[in-house]
Amino acid sequence: MLMKRHDISLMRIERIFLSHLHGDHVFGLFGLLSTLSMSGRTEPLHIYAPEGFDRILYFYREHFLERDTYPVEYHMLAAAEPETVLDDAQLTVTALPLRHRVPAYGFLFKEKEPELNVRKDAVREYSLSVDEILALKAGQDVVRADGTRLCVERLAYMPYEPRSFAYVSDTAVFDALPEMVRGVDLLYHEATFGDDCAEKAGQMYHCTARQAAGIALEAGVGELVIGHFSSRYKDPSVLLCQARDVFPATELAWEGRIFEVPAKKQIL
Repeated sequence: MLMKRHDISLMRIERIFLSHLHGDHVFGLFGLLSTLSMSGRTEPLHIYAPEGFDRILYFYREHFLERDTYPVEYHMLAAAEPETVLDDAQLTVTALPLRHRVPAYGFLFKEKEPELNVRKDAVREYSLSVDEILALKAGQDVVRADGTRLCVERLAYMPYEPRSFAYVSDTAVFDALPEMVRGVDLLYHEATFGDDCAEKAGQMYHCTARQAAGIALEAGVGELVIGHFSSRYKDPSVLLCQARDVFPATELAWEGRIFEVPAKKQIL
């Protein structure tokens, strides 16, 4: 299995997000679900997918599941507008309705703002108590008994800016998309075709590399990664060149390549 080859722990997977129900985005799931079962998984697995995935899950259970060791919880995606589908202590995930031949969704992952840090020099200078430190970390000013106000803007700071990543695969261009991914640090966008197949891209509800770059440019993203290339392009560097004509900060996705969005720490 490819994930094992790249040292990804299967047992640590908690949630799976499926953009749409075409075979090239679904077939690999059967092997993963079976491997998790054979490995003795007991923790729930959450799968977010468009309407109709319940029938695929039923088919898998009926024909391929030998040992049912863990629950699979299906979260149906059906909204016509961006919708938050996960909101926990670390991040929010928003499903983004796309334009494809079948119902399809992109996903926007955004880190939550971290708790504020209190300046060490302020702790010493003002002899801050534990309760005062906790209040400042929660973003609250502190007013002491003598009327002294300790302002959170002066004494505390955000240790880093939250990061964001958007995944957009299998979609035609449409006006609302750039706003959906506005300002993300990293955007993955499908680039199935090149300039030579621009008309075909529209017919198939896909994008060209140049169109993906145009979305990145209009949305003001930090970096663009393109993938989902048609097999007709034996050397996808031609797609990279076309994308970089519009948005220079573009890279190619390939199996096993890692893209890291470093935390942008505040400078004190």
